[in-house]
Amino acid sequence: MNEKEISEIRRRFRFDKSNITKVRGCYVNEQKEIVSEFNQSLSLMPEEDKESLLKILKKTLSGAVGKNLIDIEFSTDQVCDGEEHKLLMGLRDTELENEDFIRALYDKIINAIRIEGNYLILLAMDKYDVPVFRKDGHGREDGSSDVFTYYLCSICPVKLTKSALGYFSCENAFRNIKQDFVVSAPEFGFMFPSFDDRSTNIYNALYYTKDTSAAHEDFIDAVFKTSIPMPAAVQKETFQTVLAESIDDACDFDFLQSVHTVFSEIVDEHKENKVEEPLMITKSAVKNVLKSCGASETHIEAFEEKFDESFGEDTQINPTNIVDTKHFEVKTPDVTIQVDPDRSHLIETRIIDGTKYIMIRVEGGVEVNGVNIRFPIQKRDDEA
Repeated sequence: MNEKEISEIRRRFRFDKSNITKVRGCYVNEQKEIVSEFNQSLSLMPEEDKESLLKILKKTLSGAVGKNLIDIEFSTDQVCDGEEHKLLMGLRDTELENEDFIRALYDKIINAIRIEGNYLILLAMDKYDVPVFRKDGHGREDGSSDVFTYYLCSICPVKLTKSALGYFSCENAFRNIKQDFVVSAPEFGFMFPSFDDRSTNIYNALYYTKDTSAAHEDFIDAVFKTSIPMPAAVQKETFQTVLAESIDDACDFDFLQSVHTVFSEIVDEHKENKVEEPLMITKSAVKNVLKSCGASETHIEAFEEKFDESFGEDTQINPTNIVDTKHFEVKTPDVTIQVDPDRSHLIETRIIDGTKYIMIRVEGGVEVNGVNIRFPIQKRDDEA
C-alpha cells in the first residue's frame, strides 16, 4: 500500500464515516492469561468514547511507509493452503463472529508476543464502498467500484497512571485523583487484507510497529508465517557499519557530507514528482551514489561484499531508512553539533599542529546560553 491508499483508509476512522459497528477483543495480564473478553457495540457508546476508541485503532495505520508500516506478502502456496492465511481469511469472511477463529488468533498472539505488563487485543471490522473518482481527479462519480471488507488488529499496552491532585469544578474543591489503568496507543498490529490499487488484495497484509527498531519476529511468524525486512532503525545502524568498514580510510567528513546530500536530493526529487509508490533503491543505485561521492573501485567492491552479507544481494532499501535527510549531526565523545542539512557546508574538519578540530564558519550572530557574544578582535603582528 502506498501513502495515498493508507490515508484513504485512515480517513474512515470517524464514527460518522466508518461502518465499524462494534469492537471486540480481550484483556491479557502479565501471566499471559485472558482476564476478560468484550464485544462492544459502538452505537451504545457516547460519541466521545467512540472517537477515542477509533482514534486508538487509527494509530495502527500511522507512521511512515517502509518504517512503521510494512507490507506483508503471502506466497501463492500460503494463499491456497496456508494455515495462517486461512485463519486471516476466516476472520474476515465471518466478520469476526466465529468464536473458534477468534480464539485461535488470541492464542497465536498471546503465545508469541513479549510485552511487559497488561495489554489489550483489539479487533474491528469495516466495510468500505470504494468510490470511483473521475479521471481528471476532481470529484467522484456516482456508485462504487468495490466493497473493501477488512479488519484491524491492534495490540495496546494497558498502563497504570500516577496519582495526582485534581480540581473538581462541580465541587469547587481539590481532591486526589487515584491511580487507574488506561489504554495506550498500539505497539504493533496489522490490517488484513491490503488495499492495493484501491481494491482488495488478499495476497498482502499491512503490518504496523510503533518502534522502528523492534521486529516482533515471533508475532510475525505466528500470525503470518513469513519474514519482513530488517527494521528501519536496524537498517540505518547496519548501513552505517557497512559504509564505515568498506570505505575505511576514505570515510572522511567531506565524503559523508556528499553521501548525505545526494541521498537527500533523491528523496526530494521523489517527493517533487509526487510518485505514489514508496521510494526504494537497489544496491546498484547505492554504489552509483558512492562513486559520485568519490569512492574508489576498491572501496566499491568492499561495500558490495559487505552489503550482500548484511542485507542480501537483491535487497532494496528506502533511503530515508538509512540516512536522516532532515538532520545532519557531528558527534564527538564530548560535543554534539546539529545543523540544518542545507547548511552543512558551514562545517569542516582540520588538523592544526597535530590536533583534530571541527571548524564552524559563523554567518550572523552567536549566542551562549541565550546571550549574544562578541568575538575578540584579532590584532595584527605589528600591533602586538
